[in-house]
Amino acid sequence: MTAGSGGGGIKKRQRIGCNSRLSSTGAVIDSCCLEGTVTEASHKPSGPRRTSSSATISGGFNDSASADVVLRLFLEPCPSDSDSESISTVDSFVQDDLQIYLHSDVIRRSKYFSALLSDRWQGDSGDGDDSPKIYRLNFGVPASTGTIDTHLTVLQLLYTNDFSGLLFEDCVRSCVRFLEAVPWTEEEEKRVLSLIPLLREEESRELLDRVSPAKTDSLEEMLYGLIVAAIHNHSNMAFVKAFVAKLLREFSSGDSARRVLDRAFEASLKTVKRSLEEYSSPDFRGDHNETEAIQRLNLHTAMTNGRHLLWLIERMIELKVADKAVREWSEQSTFTADLQRAFRDDAWRNIVPGLPVVVLRCTCKLANAVASGSILAARPVRMKLVKEWLPVLIVCKDNVSVLHTHKSLYTELEEIFLRIISTFPLSDAQELLQQCLSFATRNVDDCPHLVTAFNTWFCRAARPPQADSLC
Repeated sequence: MTAGSGGGGIKKRQRIGCNSRLSSTGAVIDSCCLEGTVTEASHKPSGPRRTSSSATISGGFNDSASADVVLRLFLEPCPSDSDSESISTVDSFVQDDLQIYLHSDVIRRSKYFSALLSDRWQGDSGDGDDSPKIYRLNFGVPASTGTIDTHLTVLQLLYTNDFSGLLFEDCVRSCVRFLEAVPWTEEEEKRVLSLIPLLREEESRELLDRVSPAKTDSLEEMLYGLIVAAIHNHSNMAFVKAFVAKLLREFSSGDSARRVLDRAFEASLKTVKRSLEEYSSPDFRGDHNETEAIQRLNLHTAMTNGRHLLWLIERMIELKVADKAVREWSEQSTFTADLQRAFRDDAWRNIVPGLPVVVLRCTCKLANAVASGSILAARPVRMKLVKEWLPVLIVCKDNVSVLHTHKSLYTELEEIFLRIISTFPLSDAQELLQQCLSFATRNVDDCPHLVTAFNTWFCRAARPPQADSLC
């Protein structure tokens, strides 16, 4: 902004669109205008567009006869403006250069204008020795939506009787309180964010509380809380899980999703393991009926949390963050032993008949991600994964009545294990393939995956040693 007086006084350049109190207040008032409480500036230009006193009151806003401040408002492009086409379209409805007549005693209500019109910034500024002092100010307004109208509205407020008892900064605080109390659209929030740096700390604190996290881990805590709520606290669990899955895809980075899902995975796995351990090693010192009720509760707890575990595994694989889950799943010797003991017993069949399917689906999801290369697991991890969970699959085939709808799950997991075994050295593959004989069926043609696995091993074993050719 260029400030001067009639006879070439001191001039000062001020970017109102970037760091002035007037601009910040104008933005606040403009936000208020969205509710129609002050003006309809974006559609009906408020105030005069040119120097004229025909429609003004003597001594009032834009009265050229009595004014001692001549303010020129003009649009200037801001380097930050990226959408030049939309800006030019909006501003084509308003003038981009106009002159306003003001009164120093009125606008001095603003601390900004009070400082600007002070002797510190103004020199000897009369048009002549006897002529009244005239201040001539130039405001370069950034070419963004409605800025000219916003500045006019703020200037007019200084002339409004309703505000005569208020300081200009009181208006700012009132507008900030208004903004803090009402919801914002996405576009309004962008505009509020742009004005926050222009406000004093005490003025902007409540606005910042809405848009700025108080803690660096707020996003992760929110996502974890949503996961826990989705899997534990809602009756329409399927719909809630689907919605939380969408939020995980859209709002979590790879690292945050990994940490949040790993945390939830470990909690659910711990619950399943504890329930199966208590079921497999019950305390018979109490009443028989009480012990049976506790056993039922343990199985139901394992089943419920097993379903949660399956959902978490699916999310981890979808977001490609299941590396730790695969390692954890491969190190469950105690858990797999408890599962084998439980599935050899008949007590669980009438309580949680779907438990084996849930456990095998978890294993199938993780093993398939390893076999397909979605998760690059080291050989020791792949080895332990097959060694620990192959016996569980075999026990299920031998002791669990396989429904037709679940038969494909068993076959799929068999094929996945055989594909992983094919990545091992011949000696390790030899040991594990011998345990896979239970995959055989009455008709050899019904188990092509088993035939292929043994054919591959024998072809490799019959190949001449390659050690000499590698030297």
